Amino acid sequence: MADFSFTPNDAIFENREALLEEWTPDSLVGRDEELTRYHAALQPVINNETPSNVFLYGKSGVGKTAATRYLLRTLEGDATDVPELELTTIEVNCDGLNTSYQVAVKLVNELREPGRQISNTGYPQASVYEFLFDELDTCGGTVLIVLDEVDHIGDDSLLYKLPRARSNGDISDAKLGVIGISNDLDFRTQLSSKVRSSLCEKEVSFSAYDADELRLVLEQRERVAFQDGVLEDGVIAMCAAYGAKDSGDARKALDLLLEAGDVARESGSDVVTEAHVQKARERVQMDQVVEGIQNYSEHGKLVLYALTLLHERDETPARTREVVETYREVAHSEGVSPVSERSVRDYLGELAQLGITSSTEHNRGKGGGKYNEHRLTQSVSAVRSGLSTLLESA
Repeated sequence: MADFSFTPNDAIFENREALLEEWTPDSLVGRDEELTRYHAALQPVINNETPSNVFLYGKSGVGKTAATRYLLRTLEGDATDVPELELTTIEVNCDGLNTSYQVAVKLVNELREPGRQISNTGYPQASVYEFLFDELDTCGGTVLIVLDEVDHIGDDSLLYKLPRARSNGDISDAKLGVIGISNDLDFRTQLSSKVRSSLCEKEVSFSAYDADELRLVLEQRERVAFQDGVLEDGVIAMCAAYGAKDSGDARKALDLLLEAGDVARESGSDVVTEAHVQKARERVQMDQVVEGIQNYSEHGKLVLYALTLLHERDETPARTREVVETYREVAHSEGVSPVSERSVRDYLGELAQLGITSSTEHNRGKGGGKYNEHRLTQSVSAVRSGLSTLLESA
């Protein structure tokens, strides 16, 4: 019988947490241009002047949140050497907070002691804003509010009120600055002009990491995370290359390096090799596929399920009309009205763009017409894992 007792094993990792998202390094590498612009935007704070409102944008995993935490930590440390400067920083992630009301309640509770916090319902929005402005003035000094994933807020109310709070007379004792962070590159253009002019007073665009920049990031974390000499030559370069291929996302590159270390430890190896990276890549890709399917629309899942059934019947590659017929059968069995054939074609195109399926166009020449054939490009186990909630209800 296998032994499943737990024994500490530090042959691979020295500090595994250094590869996790929440770990902030002592210095930030690969972001010199962005940090220079960001540092300049925050300079008024250390001068005890009214802060600028700053808006950061760029794709996920390009260092926006890490740069914010690094610079604010540095700013907080340096502020202790300026006797007249009293600095308070508040960070709120707006993911899951869909309205200005919910974010304002969160900010009030961040500023209040536990016994004085307010509930998410039961107050007029104007009252919640009044609570917030009172707390900011009570705090006094300079206050920086970080709104991460700010594009999740469904209305502009708070984004208009906060940056203008002092000029509108809502606060008088506090110097307030707002830092908005967004992964949505179009979010700025969707804001009303009055909000954009105040919230986006200073803008810092974060570009995708290239392979060389990712290598610097990974090497910095490697020195803290792993035991000396456990990474074979080529491991860092391979993880950086995959990260650059994955839209220059440092988070994905770090996840891959972490997973490679876990694979090596599971196998009982004392070194991390390129083969471990390849195995880790397969695992990470499967996790990404599963997550992508789970977040897909209901009818998109039904189209994918139809193609999966055809695959399991050994009837792929399947022509579009065959997928449509099977989809309609699946939709009826689920008790939902099927969408149009054109919509099914659109879903098949999206699934191919996501890398979950592939489509091949065939042209029979004059009189023969054109048609597409579709097949799965991911394993059935990964697809069925992503479709698990749909299949459980079937």
